[in-house]
Amino acid sequence: MKPDEPDDSLSVLLSACLAQLAAGDLSARDRIIELCSERLRTLAHRMLARFPNVRRWEDTDDVFQNAAMRLHRSLGQMKLEPPRSIMAIAATHLHRELIDLARHHSGPTAYAANHGTNAMPGRGADGAEKWFIDQALAPEPDLARWTLFHESIEGLPADHREIFHLVWYLGADQKTISQLLGCSERTVKTRWREAREAVKAFLAGSTPE
Repeated sequence: MKPDEPDDSLSVLLSACLAQLAAGDLSARDRIIELCSERLRTLAHRMLARFPNVRRWEDTDDVFQNAAMRLHRSLGQMKLEPPRSIMAIAATHLHRELIDLARHHSGPTAYAANHGTNAMPGRGADGAEKWFIDQALAPEPDLARWTLFHESIEGLPADHREIFHLVWYLGADQKTISQLLGCSERTVKTRWREAREAVKAFLAGSTPE
């Protein structure tokens, strides 16, 4: 089974954990993170490839650990969600973590912009030895568009947002989604098309690469 394919046994285990959470047992959060860790790492690796400036300074484990902590906190605050929503929520936290890291490593005062690989020795107008930035790190491509992208997804109707999460983040096919949601493949296809069109319109014509 591929890491991003839905798994009935995983859904059963997640359902039990969510029931524990609903009953007030916050320790179930740790079990949920444990159950999802393999898929979260796979998603973190895949998403990190889209942020080259972050990838220079952070690795998959860094992103995974930070996103897992975000998910852990949110699990203590969110209402009871179906198991199929957990990975989509986790993926959202992964993207938010990457966007925050991209902002952190951007700009003229960031460590990344002033690292030794970008700096060169020289002398100022007064003759004193100084360090100059030879080539500042380029801004993370599509950073602003990624931020808008997540805003557009959050603004979708609940049924369209769920399908968008399942397709975009988890790579589930329409047949699998129709079985998960108990609706026809035609309904899934229609909602997926409408969701894509809404996101594209929000972003004035294109999604980030």
